[in-house]
Amino acid sequence: GAGHNLSYLTSDFEAVAVDRSSAMLGLCARVNPGVELHTADMRSVRLGRKFDAVLIHAAICHLIDEQDIEYTFQTAAEHLDPGGVFVISPEYFRETFVSPQVECAKHADEGTELTYFEYVWDPDPADTRIEAVMTLLIRRGDSLRIEHDRYSLGLFPRQTWLRLMGESGFKVEEIDCFLESMKYIFYVGTKA
Repeated sequence: GAGHNLSYLTSDFEAVAVDRSSAMLGLCARVNPGVELHTADMRSVRLGRKFDAVLIHAAICHLIDEQDIEYTFQTAAEHLDPGGVFVISPEYFRETFVSPQVECAKHADEGTELTYFEYVWDPDPADTRIEAVMTLLIRRGDSLRIEHDRYSLGLFPRQTWLRLMGESGFKVEEIDCFLESMKYIFYVGTKA
């Protein structure tokens, strides 16, 4: 992604960032100068070295079937030394998702104001896919630009995340955490 979460870690850790989008990595480079960047897919990237930790935050939500999750977890396991830590934080769970969900927020920085509206709904409760529609209002001075995006996200039970991490060789712990007044659930897997 654009490296927002990574920016909290780079002062204390040497980091490497991976994304399929070179444009997103360009944003990441601006926020995290000096971080090593790789344009690759988290399901199949092979960097040829080991790390103490692998962190996948919001990107994990874009996996919409179990096989993609398995590939991603196997990739994480291949990049960790024994005792290495793998952390994910899915945003939505089958047990707690109520359709639709709507979120709105506004951010301003040096002459630019961004307001976004996100609408997340479940068009077919029988599958593992939900849909998000995002509208961005970008204002600079007297100019207003409107952008829309529509994408799929995965929706799985909590037990699916635990099972698939375990099957990939991780000893897993589920941790509830409140950050910036929002509740997150982290799955922390330690490689055996």
